[in-house]
Amino acid sequence: MTGHPLTLKVNGQERALSVSATRTLLETLREDLALTGAKRGCNQGVCGACTVLVDGQPVRGCLSLTANCDGAEVTTVEGLADGNVLSTVQQAMADTGAVQCGFCTSGMLISAFAFLRDNSAPTVDDIQHALSGNLCRCSGYRKIVDSILLAAKRVA
Repeated sequence: MTGHPLTLKVNGQERALSVSATRTLLETLREDLALTGAKRGCNQGVCGACTVLVDGQPVRGCLSLTANCDGAEVTTVEGLADGNVLSTVQQAMADTGAVQCGFCTSGMLISAFAFLRDNSAPTVDDIQHALSGNLCRCSGYRKIVDSILLAAKRVA
């Protein structure tokens, strides 16, 4: 298979790759780079389980072609932590027990991280709106919302 050569900066590390024109960013991250935090859920861009940051903006990895990301900076859930120290939003989710089965967690964390970067004093309505593209089948979202409120307090 002839691939399209490109470079991504993934979680701070330059990665040179060769990918087919139809390979999604989710496939590249999970299968080529062994970064399995982003999950394949609906594979239609609806559930948000595959959400990653591309140049600082949340995107659906299952809908993004890797070839269109040449030169981009990609952050996955694995890149939110600083070594073994969890990010504020990751720690808040752990502290509030907001993780159940964990399938939606990486997408929720990425969306919450991007949201809190731009809104340091969110309301419950703000958080619900920010997470409206991330589905969770296990919870009523209450603990997830609580964790984001806690993270916002901790960075304030």
